[in-house]
Amino acid sequence: MTDFSNSHLRPAATRRTALLLAAVVLAGCAHQAPTSDPIAGTFSVPAVWSEGDPSQFTPATSLATWWQRFGDAQLSTLIDDALRNSPTVQSAIAALRQSRALVDVAAAGLSPTVKGSSSAQRTRTYSQGGSSSFGLGVDASWEPDLFGGLKAGVDAAKADARASEMSLANVQVSLAAEVALAYIDLRNQQARVSIAQNNLMSQDDTLQIARWRNQAGLVSSLDVEQASATAEQTRAQVPLLRAAQQQTQHRLAVLTGRAPGDLADLGVAPVPLPPDDLIMAFPADTLRQRPDVRQAEAQVRAALARVAVADAARYPSLTLSGSLGLQALTLGSLLRSSSALGSLMAGLTLPIFDGGAIAGRLESQQAAFEQTRAAYVSSVLTALQDVEDALSALKGDRERAVSLNAAAIAARNANLLATQQYQAGLIDFNTALQSQRTLLSAQDAQASVIASLAADHVQLYKALGGGWSPDAAAPSSSQPTAAR
Repeated sequence: MTDFSNSHLRPAATRRTALLLAAVVLAGCAHQAPTSDPIAGTFSVPAVWSEGDPSQFTPATSLATWWQRFGDAQLSTLIDDALRNSPTVQSAIAALRQSRALVDVAAAGLSPTVKGSSSAQRTRTYSQGGSSSFGLGVDASWEPDLFGGLKAGVDAAKADARASEMSLANVQVSLAAEVALAYIDLRNQQARVSIAQNNLMSQDDTLQIARWRNQAGLVSSLDVEQASATAEQTRAQVPLLRAAQQQTQHRLAVLTGRAPGDLADLGVAPVPLPPDDLIMAFPADTLRQRPDVRQAEAQVRAALARVAVADAARYPSLTLSGSLGLQALTLGSLLRSSSALGSLMAGLTLPIFDGGAIAGRLESQQAAFEQTRAAYVSSVLTALQDVEDALSALKGDRERAVSLNAAAIAARNANLLATQQYQAGLIDFNTALQSQRTLLSAQDAQASVIASLAADHVQLYKALGGGWSPDAAAPSSSQPTAAR
């Protein structure tokens, strides 16, 4: 370290130090950190989806509140409550605040550090009596960012903060879809309970008819026992479906930040279905909307910045420091000019031998950068697959719904005819019994496919990156509890 104190500054030393500092600065200007886009050329995005109608695609489609398309006010309220009160969202907001604070910490390294100090001392000896001393001082230090290492650290912290923003957005996207799927499950379970109860009433009527015919000697007790077994089997399904319904209510309550038993007044309603006209987006727009893809991209940029930080460690570092103080034996003489002391120092550090530690850290960061690039490609492929899978499922369930609706109508008509003919003694009981079982199965399948269609829309809008907006994903630090 070279001392530049005012009383010991020599012209020859000054010239040598100035030349050395100029060489360091010129070397710093010549050093260039990686500036190429780390994302460019990683993957070729297809122009359109292989499934779906291209006429339904719209560029840069906003799906921030896709659940409003379902036209269910209760569903919208539950999702809004979840985005506002869920502990998962609150945790992601706290993580975002932490990452933003770390940006300030990293940026502080680019500025000088100034500290103030004061002292008062009283000493006493038996031979000379007592003496006092007082002092005031200001110390300053600064490390010029000659090779961009400090700025790269700030860039890495900013990229980490951006990744935290997208992590919060991804939590919002997943949470909105999870609430919607649970709500659809609840309405589907209610519909299946109603179907089972209606079929049970019909089966109880058939059981009563079998008893009357048995009492009249028209049929044997076999018909009565078969009718009783069918009715009891159906009756046993009702408590099972109701238990599943209650468990889904508990899940919805927890998702919205409530205790499991605080959401028991949702009533009964049909499964909500959005309009048939899809709101689609082209693949490139979808990738720009997906927060998980944006998060992976930010992580790539953070890893690239850390490579620059590790690379800058191979070059010299310069530290400038100085102090200015006042020191006197009495408080009255502390402010006199004769009590002023000052110093200025510059220190230059150059790594010469470290056993390969710097090179190892650089190689480690480069490997971490390659890992994040691979993770980015994986997130892109997953996003594309999610949309294609959702479109395929939606197309298949639409076709199934047509057939199952027709099957339910035919089963209802067949059961009505079979009941009438059995009551008239025109057919045996096995035929009537089979028609009842077919009706229950067909109606249950019809209810399930309706729920599947609703869930397919939820999965599609989630896959398209719906459920968040930039304002919702990046709440200000002054409003840490604002989730939307």
